[in-house]
Order: sequence, then C-alpha cells, then structure tokens
Amino acid sequence: MIFPESDFWPPPILKLDNIFLSFGGTPLLAGANLQVEPGDKICLVGRNGSGKSTLLKIAAGIAEAQSGEVFRHPSSTVRYLEQAPDFAAFKTVQAYAEAGLGPGDDPYRVAYLLSHLGLTGEEDPNSLSGGEARRAALARVLAPEPDILLLGEPTNHLDLPTIEWLEGELQKSRSALVLISHDRRFLEKVSTATVWLDRGTSRRLDRGFGHFEAWRDQVLEAEELEQHKLGKAIEREEHWLRYGVTARRKRNMRRLGELQTMRSQYRGHKGPQGTVQATASDAQESGKLVIEAEKIKKTFGDRLIVAPFSIRVHRGDCIGLVGPNGAGKTTLLKMLTGQLSPDSGTVKLGTNLEIATLDQKREDLNPEDTLANYLTDGRGENLLVNGEQRHVTGYMKEFLFQPEQARTPIKNLSGGERARLMLARILSRPTNLLILDEPTNDLDIETLDLLQEIVVGFPGTVILVSHDRDFLDRTVTSTIAPAVPDAPDGRWIEYAGGYSDMLAQRKGAMEERRKAEKAAEKPKGEATQASEAPKAKGKLSFKQKFALDNLPKEMAKAEAEIAKREEKMADPNLFTKDPAAFNKLAAEMEKLRDSLTTMEEEWLELEMLREELEG
Repeated sequence: MIFPESDFWPPPILKLDNIFLSFGGTPLLAGANLQVEPGDKICLVGRNGSGKSTLLKIAAGIAEAQSGEVFRHPSSTVRYLEQAPDFAAFKTVQAYAEAGLGPGDDPYRVAYLLSHLGLTGEEDPNSLSGGEARRAALARVLAPEPDILLLGEPTNHLDLPTIEWLEGELQKSRSALVLISHDRRFLEKVSTATVWLDRGTSRRLDRGFGHFEAWRDQVLEAEELEQHKLGKAIEREEHWLRYGVTARRKRNMRRLGELQTMRSQYRGHKGPQGTVQATASDAQESGKLVIEAEKIKKTFGDRLIVAPFSIRVHRGDCIGLVGPNGAGKTTLLKMLTGQLSPDSGTVKLGTNLEIATLDQKREDLNPEDTLANYLTDGRGENLLVNGEQRHVTGYMKEFLFQPEQARTPIKNLSGGERARLMLARILSRPTNLLILDEPTNDLDIETLDLLQEIVVGFPGTVILVSHDRDFLDRTVTSTIAPAVPDAPDGRWIEYAGGYSDMLAQRKGAMEERRKAEKAAEKPKGEATQASEAPKAKGKLSFKQKFALDNLPKEMAKAEAEIAKREEKMADPNLFTKDPAAFNKLAAEMEKLRDSLTTMEEEWLELEMLREELEG
C-alpha cells in the first residue's frame, strides 16, 4: 500500500525559495533558500556581511526580496527579535512584553521570562541600556511561544547563567527556530540543523552546528578540486584547438563553444570570502611580573563588590574573568589595570607595559569618523605596523574591508564590522598587555577563529572578560569567577584552566564539602578515624595511581575514535545513502563522548587528590 508523502513529512510552515537581493554590484543573495518545518531548530551561519540578518528579515516580512518566493503558512505565528525595539507606546517593560501576546496566550509567562532575564517589568522602557532593551525584546518574542521564532544574536549582553537558562528554554520550546549567533557552544546545544549562507547561496546540513565546520571544510575542498579539474579540462581543450589534426583542417564549433563555456565558469567562479590575516604588533617585552594585587577590596555603598583578593599575573598568562552581569567583573578588571583605585590593598603594575584595550561598548569609535582616519589617527594614508609603513587600504583588506570603504563613515558599519575595525586598530599598535572586554560580540565564526589564534599566540599577557564558553576554553590559562556563582558576595577565586575546567573544579570542591559535612555528622570516634586515615596513608592507592597513569592514554584513544567517526559522518551524502550506518555512527559517537567526559572528570579528581597529598 502506498501512503501519500504528506503522511510522513509535514509541509513547511515557512519557505524561502531562490531569493535574490542586490544593492548594486555583487548580489547579497543570489538564489538563497530556507525551509522551516514544525520543530526545526536551525542555525543560520555565514561570514559577517553574507546576508544572514537580511534573510532573517525577509523571512519575518520586514524586508522584501527583489525576486524569489516567500511562503508562510497562514495559520502560523511568527516572532522576530528586534535589534532596536520601539518602546514609544509603552510605559513599562511589562506592558511592552505583554503586547507580544496573542489571544489565549498565558500572561504569567511574561513575568516568568522577565525575572529570568534580570528585569522586574516596572522599568521605564525609554531609560533602558542596550543590553536591557535586548532582554526586554527577547521576553516579548518568547512569551507567546510562536510557531516560528527568528532570533538574531540573542545571547549578546546576556551573562553566562542567563545564556545557559536560554539554552534550556529553546531546547524544550515547541517553536520552530531560526537562529543567528556567534556563540559556538550555544549553537551546538540548541541547533539540530544548519543552513550555511555563502557567496549569496545557501546549503543545508540536517545536523547541528557541532558538525558544521568539518562539513564546510569538506565542501570547500570538493569545490577546489572541481575547479582544479575544470582548469585541466580547459588546458586539454586548448591543446586540441591548437595542435589537433582535425583542428588544423576545420574548427569543431561545438567543442569551441564548450571551451568558451568552461572558461566562463572558471573565470566567474568566486572562492570563499577571504579570511582575516593578522598578528599583533610586537612591543618591548614587559617585566616577568605584570600585575601583583595584594588583598584589594572595593565597595559601592553597602555592597561589597570585591572582597580582599590577591593575584600575581606573569608575562604570558591569559586570564579570563567570568560571572553574572553586575557581579563586578569590570570593577575588578579596572583595579587590576590601575584604572580604579581599591579601597584597601595594593596593586603594582610591572615595567615596560604597553596596554591595548578592546571595549565591549565600542566607545572608542566616533560614528562620524571614516575607517581610514580611525586607523591612521588622521595622519594621512599610511600607518606603521610592526615597524613597517603600510597603506591603509592594503591593511584594511587583511580585515576583509574593501578599498572603497576607506572613506565610509563608521556609523554605516554593522556591529561585526565595528568589532573587526577596532581589532585592526589594536593589532596595528605595539602592545604587550591586551585587555579584551567582551571581544567576541558580533564577530563571525571565522573572525572568532582568528582572534583565538591571536590570543593563544600572543607573546605578551591577556586579560579578557567573556561570556563565550567555547572561546574561554580555547584560550585562557586560568579563570577568575565569583566564589558563589548564583549570588555573588564579593569573593573571587582563580581556577586553573578554562570555563569547563572551572566548572569541574567547583564540582569537585562541592563534593569534598558534602563529604566533610557527612563526616561531621558521624559519631566523634568514627569521624576521627575517617579523618585520620588519609593522613596516615599519605599517598594514592595502587588502583588510583594506575588510573591516573592510564586515563590519559584511554582519553587519547577515545578522542581518536571520535575523530574517526566525525570524519565518516562529515560525508554530506552518508545520511541519504545509508541512514542506518549514519545513525549507528551517531550513537557510537555519543557513547564515546559520554565516556570521555567521565574519564576527564575522574582524571581531574585524581590529579587534585595527588596534588593535595603531595602538598
């Protein structure tokens, strides 16, 4: 018996087909497609300026394509996250958020969302900061639980606890989702499909963002191979035209036409947009000790922002600062860099420091200034980079700006382009201490990769504030976080490693505390015996030592097995050709990742125990 296809595949609730849009010159969108079915969780990825936000606006009905078809199911509700919300008609944030509700929607959901987003609802909408306005807009679009949610950079200005809460909300939401974000970890956790917008067209991978980069690289390699084959085919045809026996008698017009077509394809092919190529300018080496803070303390009114805190920062360290909004990260950063004096305690800065700062509010930018004037400080057409005179347009190209943008006012740039411009200026100046406050905001994945490479390879010292967990894990050597994450009380602790390492160490410390509390509840004699046993032993057991020595080998094996399966699953045709094999590989990889996580946690606990016993 043959069943209609509709019994198995629900019709799309949103479909954009062959979308074309150009503002003159190279088209922004040239045949882009987007199809959304109920329950889809799609991340839309691509370079800054590739048209992601424009495609999202076309999907929302805010912008129009010059050609192509747009279908929205008549009964479907759509909500689009506004980048610049209009609060003119509302007296409170609660009134603004409730205006997004439809008939039958739960009004109590607005209060729930506002509280988790750090708002009371009684705020005057016209006096909100940029981050508060974004959170109010987020509450408005989430409240009605629409059929389709269109979200552009929803994590900007959110702190880590709120980002993790939002992940959970979107994972359990019944709404279909199309999402743009620079936050890798957020995309990996939320998305189940990926649409890649590249050179005006779109490609779809029916898997989450975690599999995107391997698939993208494979697509680009295949494309490069096809271009190479086409070039060779052109060479063969040109040789035939010049030297073939038949060619000397009479030209074969069909083959000549095919050659012209191949030449046109070869010349008209545009490779992927260039990558940013940059390194930080060398400065005189700083002293070995960069910052020494001894018992620094800061209060504002009755509130303790930084309890007595001490740290020594050495040349080559990369330190991350994390914590909820309002915990005092910026205050602590300013004290460590000498911009703010502590109420008590001392801060000593090392010798030969040349500091460069990337501010999260981009306050260093004058909107009326031009790109060239900003990069050269108004000193003509050239700037000095690593002791070498560079023309400003040539330097701009390294950061993916076109020469014609040199005279463009900064106010015309997107958020990602502004971040890239500030990065270009910072990297052109000699520095040995980089201060990065939310550096990942608005950056595309490729520029994030560049920034990561710059930070990791930077010979000086880096202190950065970030809510991007993946970026922290890939760059920092230690992490400073509030002692009490949910209710900061001014106490800060430095943990070795990145964000994930910090979480593991916190977990281990909490387990140790629970064990100590249980031991304290036992009868006195039993507790004394239990507490004295480890001291008498003074070393790891044979089983613990064996595990500590062998776990790294087992972890390396698990990582190799995961890499093998990822390579097989990167084949874009595997799911179509053999879905059973694809599902088997996915299940095996999930099991291997769980096993790897368990081994990593066990190794970390044993390593901490070893250090404690030896110390």
